[in-house]
Parts: sequence; structure tokens; C-alpha cells
Amino acid sequence: MTSEILHAKLKENFGFEKFRPNQETIINTILSGQDTLAIMPTGGGKSICFQLPALVLPGITIVISPLIALMKDQVDSLKTNGINACYINSSQSSEEQQFYIDNLKSNTFKLVYIAPESLSYLDAIFNELTVSLIAIDEAHCISSWGHDFRPAYTNLGYLKSRFPSTPVLALTATADKATRTDIIKQLKLINPKTFVASFDRKNLSLEVRPALDRVKQIIDFVENKPNESGIIYCLSRKTTEELADKLQKNGIKAKAYHAGLENKLRAKTQDEFINDDCQVVCATIAFGMGIDKSNVRWVIHYNLPKNIEGYYQEIGRAGRDGLPAETVLFESYADVIQLQKFASEGLNSDVQLAKLERMKQYADALSCRRKILLSYFGELVKENCGNCDICKNPPTFFDGTILAQKALSAISRLQESEPLAVIVDFLRGSRNAYIYEKNYQSLKTYGIGADISWYDWNQYLIQLINLGYCEIAFHQHNKILLTPFAKKVLFEGEKVKLTTVVKKVIDKTEIKETKTKAAKSSLFEILRKLRYEIAKDEEVPAYVIFSDAVLREMETLRPMSDEEFLAIDGVGKVKLEKYGQEFIDAIVYYEKAKKTIAKAKKEGNTYKTTLEMFQNGDSVQEIAEKRNLGQTTIVSHLAKLYVDGNDIDLSQFVSEEEVMLLYKAQIELEYPTALKPYYDHFEEKMSYDKIRFGLAYVERNK
Repeated sequence: MTSEILHAKLKENFGFEKFRPNQETIINTILSGQDTLAIMPTGGGKSICFQLPALVLPGITIVISPLIALMKDQVDSLKTNGINACYINSSQSSEEQQFYIDNLKSNTFKLVYIAPESLSYLDAIFNELTVSLIAIDEAHCISSWGHDFRPAYTNLGYLKSRFPSTPVLALTATADKATRTDIIKQLKLINPKTFVASFDRKNLSLEVRPALDRVKQIIDFVENKPNESGIIYCLSRKTTEELADKLQKNGIKAKAYHAGLENKLRAKTQDEFINDDCQVVCATIAFGMGIDKSNVRWVIHYNLPKNIEGYYQEIGRAGRDGLPAETVLFESYADVIQLQKFASEGLNSDVQLAKLERMKQYADALSCRRKILLSYFGELVKENCGNCDICKNPPTFFDGTILAQKALSAISRLQESEPLAVIVDFLRGSRNAYIYEKNYQSLKTYGIGADISWYDWNQYLIQLINLGYCEIAFHQHNKILLTPFAKKVLFEGEKVKLTTVVKKVIDKTEIKETKTKAAKSSLFEILRKLRYEIAKDEEVPAYVIFSDAVLREMETLRPMSDEEFLAIDGVGKVKLEKYGQEFIDAIVYYEKAKKTIAKAKKEGNTYKTTLEMFQNGDSVQEIAEKRNLGQTTIVSHLAKLYVDGNDIDLSQFVSEEEVMLLYKAQIELEYPTALKPYYDHFEEKMSYDKIRFGLAYVERNK
């Protein structure tokens, strides 16, 4: 088939002007009748490789898909493009199943999606069907060497025996060499042509952070991304629920998702996320495999993943539309210990432990992270990526021996009995209640590191833990213990290399302006809301109407005619007819409104106003009344102003004894970011205002 015909089909049915790398070659290989194995990263365009041939070939394409959600998602998308497709699975009634089976026999549909466990539904009619192509998605599930082994996949080899002249296309996003060999063998592919696309997803930024107060880090991260969907992967079911609850209490639309929840609740959560009614899903690793949601803007790993294959597939669920997306991985030693236990008890334990060690090496790396990931999949590149935390902030090494000696001496002086935060306070000579209660200020090395910030000391101690000079006793309230290597530094003159700490500074004004623009003024948001309303009416996910990338191109090009609208990449003939006029009208209206509506006046500095009124003698209540704000808002203003170094006497709001109680509670509660844990801890006998002011005092005097 000529390239011109394939390109015409691509634009007319899917709205794209050109193929992505390897797509056209894979399609031509299939059309020639040859078995094919395609390794393409998530978001690389695997679906087109079997959906387009299905339109060209005379019979039916059977798509083996592992999850019901994936089937429904892709069928909805195909229908929106005017392509007849269906799925058959256990969620349907016997009447529904029979309806689709009857229509398959009459060649009504071009594609049928079915789970490997449900293939028996088609056994009875195989002789009546013209099967032109068999596509097996998520093919790594067939191999016990893979990261998502699924026993039902091992029976799929009979399809090649049943349809020897029908080409089989096996697709997966992540498979090392051992898994690829296993896929070919078990599916009984005949002289397959193998395509390994580049795994380089340049639009994904890569970042690894220490798991220090990660809940607060996550809340800050999400609050800076209004209206942007994201997934947070957690190791345990309990963590998904706890984290979702904390996010909800901070005003973030978040839901938990794990296998222990009722099926209806899981399905509801998944639908809400797909349809942009839920911003964040806190989930175990199974979530996302069956979701084709293209506008996931970020993925966070709350815990260290168990292998690089799983990690790469999970981060690949972000930015499938090709727009910039962020990925953040939190690393802690507790995760490593737990994952080592899981791996040692599982199938192929030696292999899984080795893969976990490789994952840990990636997280600890001080070189370009993308090069490490690509080399793992056999793709070698010379240049650094420029889009990972290491490339953006290359580490600078220095002789940190004296700093290491100070830190390790402090741990020793404290008799290896305190967690990291107390050690930092001790090194800095903090004059807080806990230090004085323990009489630590009288010890010899108290305050020996007063010239170094709290944040920097915290990072240096994490580096010393990573280097093996000390360790966290997780089973003993996170006490920091010395290892035998510490003696070499303290007594034998061993040198220690540390890296310079680079603290990320966030411009709060810029964040606020970004939020305001994103929430109110951008054409993208207007188009996004229109897309949401149409999707609700049609009962399909919003990105099925148009992806974020398509909306961004509309925002840039501002099409105001059918010809201009059709020229947008991702707009085909069917979608122009269905949605073109509504989107064009919205763009025209926006352009007219922009010319007539004056820019809103910039909001004044509300914190500065509060400070001036307080310094002029107004009480919290008086300021609140005069400014028509709540007293809680004014209290938060004053607490923040105090932390930022302004001259405010907090003794009128909270006593020294109450501050001491709060500091002790902070350690016992493991530094919660919300106020309610403190309120509950004190059995509701300490007011929220006192808690807020007391914590502000603790924060400033670290």
C-alpha cells in the first residue's frame, strides 16, 4: 500500500499529519503478513500500529487487552473518530455479549477488544470470522521475567496455531532482552520482525528527591499545578488512603485506588480521574496500565519502585500527548528494606533483587538520569538530556570531611538516640524547648555547626546515610545510628566527598500569577472547559474529544474557519464535523473579549497590609473586621510574617511552655504538615491559633 494512502487514512481517521517514528514501517510489515514484535515507550503511539491496519484489512482485528478500562477507553476514542469497534468482557451481560458476537459475524465491527481470560467467548464463532490481524497489547505480561506477569497470557500461543496465516503483532512499552525472547517463544511468532523504538521521552522531566517531609513537598507541588491531572504511586494500600486523605484536607481533589477497595468504588475513582473530575489519584502500581489518558501532566512515586521497567512504564503515563510533563521520585531507605523483603520472597528472587539494586543505583546516581534509563533498555546516547535534576543542577563535590566529622560526632554525643531533625537542631545550636529539656546544650559539640543552615545540614546528613557512614533505625523511631565506617572518618583520617546543596527557590508571586492566569484568563482553560462539557454530554473522557496538545495548538494558532481548524494536528474530518463550530465560536469570542475587557487590577500585597495594621496597634480581630477577612486568615498572615523574619512578638499569643509542648509533639507525630494532628494530640485543649503561632516559633528558631 502506498505511503500516500496510509497518510490520507491517518489524517482522515485520526487527525494526524504524519506518523511517529517506526509507526509506518510497523504498519507496512503487518500489511505484508509478517509477525511483528514492537517495543515502543508509553505514549509512543502503539495503538495506531494496529488500528490503522484494521481499517485497511478486509476482516476483523482482534485486540488482546489486559484491562477493561483500556478496552472501553480505546473503543470510545475509535467511535469518536467514526470507527466501528467494540469490546467483549465479563462486565457485560450475556445479552450484550451476544449482541456484539452477532455483529462480529456480520462484519459490523472492524476491531474487537477482549481480555485473554475472555477469549473463550469467541471460540465458538472463530470459524465464521475473517480474522485479518491479532494484536496482543501489554505483551510483557506473558513472561515471568517481566514486571507484570499475568498467567492467562501464557495460553495465547494457541492463537498462532489456530490462525497460522494471520499476522500477530505483539506490543509492549517495556521489555528487556530476556523478556523479548520469552514473548516471541511463548506466542509462537514465526520469524517476527522486531522494532525497538527510542525510549527517549524528551518531554518528561526526571527528578529524584530525598523522602524528607514528602507529604508537604507533594502538597506544595500539586498546589502549584491547578487543573493538572497527576498520579501518585504508593507501595501500600494504607499509604494510598492516608495520602489521599491528607491531600483532601488541603483542598486537593484526590482519591485512593487499590485492589482492596470495592469494585464499584475503584471503577468510580478511575472514571472520575479519566473524566477530569478528580485531579489526583493516589494508587498502587496496578493503576494506570489500562488508562489511555493523554493529559496526565505529572507522576510522583511516593516510594521507590521495585525495578526500572515498572518505573519507566509508570512515568510514561505522564505527557502521552507530547506536552511537557514532570516526574518526581522520592527515595528512602525504609522503602529499600521493604522491597528487598518482598523481592526475596517472590518469583525469580535473585533476578528481582538485582533489578531492585539497579533501581536504587538510578535513584542514587549523580549523572544524567535519562542516559541511565536509556542504557538499561539498550539505547546508548552520548549527550546529557538537560531535562533531569542532575543536568539542571550538576553536583559540585568538595572535601566534606570536617562536616562529616561534626555530624558523626554529634550523633555519638547524642548516644545514637535521636532522629535526624534533632541532630540538625543540636548541630545548629537551636535554643528550642526539646534541646533544653534534654539538657543537650551542655554537651561538648552543641552548636558546632551553627554557621550552616538547617536545610543544608539535613541534606548533608542524608548524603552521609547514602554513603554508609550512618543509618536510620526505622524500627526505633528513626534514630540515626553510626555504622562501622564512621570510625574511619572519626579516628582514622578517612576523607569524605560531599556534594554542594542546591536549594530550589520557588517564587510565590510567580506561582500565584500562574494560578490566576491558568484559572481565569487563558484560552486553553476556556477550550478545556468546553471540552469537559462536551465530554460529559457524550459520556466519554475529555481527552477523547481532543488531547491537551491539540488544545494547545488551537491556543497558539487561533483557527477561525473550517480550513484552519482542520489544519490542526489531531483534528480529522469526523471531529471537524462534530466539534469544529463550537470550538471556533469559543476562539472568536475569546479574541473579541480580549480586546474589550480591561486587565484586572493587580491584587495588593495582603501580607504587607496586615503587618502594617498590626504594627500600628490593631488586634487580630480588628484587622479581620477592617479588612473583611476571617481571623484565621490574619493569624496565618502573622505566623508567616514571623517565620519570614519580621519583628512580631508571639508571646502574647502562645507561651514558652506551649511552644515546648508543640516541639515535643512535632517529633512524636513525625512532623505533620496539617494542624489537625496537633489539635487531636492535645485532645482539643490547645486552639488552632496557638498551634499555628507555636509552630511558627519552632520553624523560625530551628
